Amino acid sequence: MKPRILVVDDEPAIRDTMRMILDYDGYETVLAASGQEALQVVERDPPDLVFLDIKMPGMDGLEVLGRIRAANDTVPVVIFSAHGSATQALEAGRLGAFRFIEKPLSKDYVIDAVREGLELGNLRKENRQLRSVLDARHQLVGDSGSLRGIMDQVRRAAPTTATVLLLGESGVGKELVARAIYRHSQRSKERFVEVNCAAIPEELIESELFGHERGAFTGATEKQTGKFEQADGGTIFLDEIGDMSAKTQAKVLRVLQEGEVERLGSNKTIKVDVRVIAATNKDLEEEIAEGRFRDDLYFRLSVIPIYVPPLRERIEDIPALVQHFSQQFAQNNSRRAARFSPGALQALMQAKWRGNIRELRNVVERLLIMSDRDLIEAADVHTFARVSSRPATAAPTIVLAPVAAAPQTEPAGAEAVPDEPVIAMPPPRPVLLATLREFKEVSERAFLLEKLKEHGWNISKTAEVIDTPRSNLYKKLEQYNIKQDE
Repeated sequence: MKPRILVVDDEPAIRDTMRMILDYDGYETVLAASGQEALQVVERDPPDLVFLDIKMPGMDGLEVLGRIRAANDTVPVVIFSAHGSATQALEAGRLGAFRFIEKPLSKDYVIDAVREGLELGNLRKENRQLRSVLDARHQLVGDSGSLRGIMDQVRRAAPTTATVLLLGESGVGKELVARAIYRHSQRSKERFVEVNCAAIPEELIESELFGHERGAFTGATEKQTGKFEQADGGTIFLDEIGDMSAKTQAKVLRVLQEGEVERLGSNKTIKVDVRVIAATNKDLEEEIAEGRFRDDLYFRLSVIPIYVPPLRERIEDIPALVQHFSQQFAQNNSRRAARFSPGALQALMQAKWRGNIRELRNVVERLLIMSDRDLIEAADVHTFARVSSRPATAAPTIVLAPVAAAPQTEPAGAEAVPDEPVIAMPPPRPVLLATLREFKEVSERAFLLEKLKEHGWNISKTAEVIDTPRSNLYKKLEQYNIKQDE
């Protein structure tokens, strides 16, 4: 199929000359006599390349260029003009033209621009396809109330430049939320630079983030640009920021406050414009209390805090996630996507997911490999998944063992009435409390249940009333297996 090239010029002689040059070299040529006509062609059937005159009556070439790039940013545009100036050439480049040619037109210049432009267009299309594949890999999947709440926060946070702090357990998908914020931001066409602070040795983290000059330390044989410089104009995602050393925390705080970095081995400051998204699975308020995290950095990072819930709080998303992972596995391995029976999905929904969504993905891939069938059944889940199930009932009955209490005689056939608060579930058998720690845990669980009921299971309000961070309350609910259906 011949590449289609659009020539836009109000002079018929120029259009005819361009048609002869391009037809002779085997290209399909489309002609437009005005900017408006050119935009209609681009909207109806985008060409592979555009030659655009800069001076035309009505809508000039620069305005047309801006509109073409807004409608389709993969189409390469060549600007040509008989009276071009350096200012116009710079403006054309700023608006997205990749070449500026002066009239009269030379056949060699035209054909050279065509070949370069078509190559550039192909690269842009491939890049868009790769980004589309990458976006699919980092897609937030599901329709639970929890996920809808996250996406609402993402939509509100993304258009701003405010720092975002993502909180949640390991494996819940904090990176996916960070990428969703990036995709919906005004910096989506700039770089997204990811740094796992826990994976980089402490002696290298500063060099990795801020760069270094040659000879700054033993082994620094070449100058290195840091991640903050690489992300200039774009977004940097600092994952596991709770594992960062105090010294590095101070330098990150400087970037947030002053917008500048300093490479190791240099006294020169470099200005950077970076949107920061951070994430951690730690309770930073506890880390601050223990002196392991700076409170001023915490306040800078948590302008917009977003809690990403664990998988057990969005069980209804598991069928959609399973289908998503199955399709991804099929695409990556050139296989037909397997289906999961209702029984298999039910078994997966009843499982404990300590590793959250990351663990679920691994289990789905293991099932697809080991079962080697088009339909995954519940038996396959029990055979190959090796995941433990959540109990059908909640905690067992808890009975407080009396200490040095005088025996009391009950009337025959009468049942003992326990003191409030009562924490009772259908019992397998009583659990006697023998230690101070167990007594404290039972008391704390009862207290939390009472306060949650008192405030209509509003987590934020309950946390405020009992004077504890919301993240700490979530941990307690998980620790004591407290659910609203109690």
